[in-house]
Amino acid sequence: MKEIALGLFILTYVLLLIFPKIRAFIALGSAALFVVLGILPIGEVFGAIDWNVILMIAGTMGIVSLFIDSKMPALMADVLIDKMPDVKWATIALALFAGAISAFVDNVATVLMVAPVALNIAKKLNISPIPSIICIAISSNLQGAATLVGDTTSVLLGGFANMDFMDFIFFYGRPGIFFAVQAGMVVSTFVLLYIFRKDNTPIHLEEKETVEDYFPTVLLLGMILLLIAASFIQDKPNITNGLICTGLLGIGLIRELIKTKDYSTFKKRIAEIDYFTILLLIGLFVVIGGIVEAGIVADISDLFLYVAGDNVFLIFTIIVWASVLFSAFIDNIPYTATMLPVVAAISTAMGIEPYLLFFGLLTGATLGGNITPIGASANITALGILRKNGHEVSTLEFIKYGLPFTLAAVTAGYLFIWFVWS
Repeated sequence: MKEIALGLFILTYVLLLIFPKIRAFIALGSAALFVVLGILPIGEVFGAIDWNVILMIAGTMGIVSLFIDSKMPALMADVLIDKMPDVKWATIALALFAGAISAFVDNVATVLMVAPVALNIAKKLNISPIPSIICIAISSNLQGAATLVGDTTSVLLGGFANMDFMDFIFFYGRPGIFFAVQAGMVVSTFVLLYIFRKDNTPIHLEEKETVEDYFPTVLLLGMILLLIAASFIQDKPNITNGLICTGLLGIGLIRELIKTKDYSTFKKRIAEIDYFTILLLIGLFVVIGGIVEAGIVADISDLFLYVAGDNVFLIFTIIVWASVLFSAFIDNIPYTATMLPVVAAISTAMGIEPYLLFFGLLTGATLGGNITPIGASANITALGILRKNGHEVSTLEFIKYGLPFTLAAVTAGYLFIWFVWS
């Protein structure tokens, strides 16, 4: 049975790589096979799915949709850019702004918010928007690891390790992964300053965006504050964070329905939730439950231990940089979901707390996607926006910005995590 489970797991990953547009259906189909073949007992399927993660993602996506349509992110970007003296600082400011937004908003949504500002600036100045939009995408991916709600990989870690919002910032009295990401941000900003050192064209915006509704901003801030408050509650239900996110989304949807008196608007909001990602995660949770049940996770962890022995630094280094390499070419959601139980098993076998390795995994898997244009959904989205506006970006051109940025950010985060958590 173990051989069948391993073969099915490998086949699933191969198909996810070959057919990214239908990966949700591949994951669900594989999950069904794990159950039909008896690898994962049908009675354990519901428990294998982390419903807190599913509810958090669904709720956050809906709130972000309301936030984008309120025009608040566009206004914030306009105000920021209007204070910048030239293109170099405008590019850096947009990248940092995208990163700040992405710590609380999905990376793809962040790119969809901020990229139009960069396009508008480029058109007014008659310059290429390619460098600026690439930097927006890679900065979004960087800060996605900073908080519990910043990226799907962060939500996965929070669910698996039972971590709350504040645990990403301070954990067991030590700085959490939030500060490792900020260390990466500082170092990578100097890299960007060097890359754009010659872009000194003056800049000034004549018009600023107008905010249509402030309530979605209140909802987003309320979600963050409630998640922080929930961090201090002991013995709370496992789906508390998910209920906070979906509950606030429900309030936003009901208010919009009352305000517009248009049921089609309500249906539009519900349709904007990324059900594809949610279905992918449901399938992956079941598949991973199956390989855990079959003993494959234990075998993978044994392989890591065989290579590294009892050297904690070596195992930490392998996890970080292998994650960077894999995430440059494959989606980091299935990779992270698969590796979390592996890392937990490694930590148990070595008799160490798992958080050093968890943070290393998240750093490598989230930031590694910045090396190539296919390494992260935000990158694909950014290049799609450029393509629609008549700008084709080669892989080498993307790597010119993504590789030095990634190496700088990962190295800084890698060293920070080791010295704080080893």
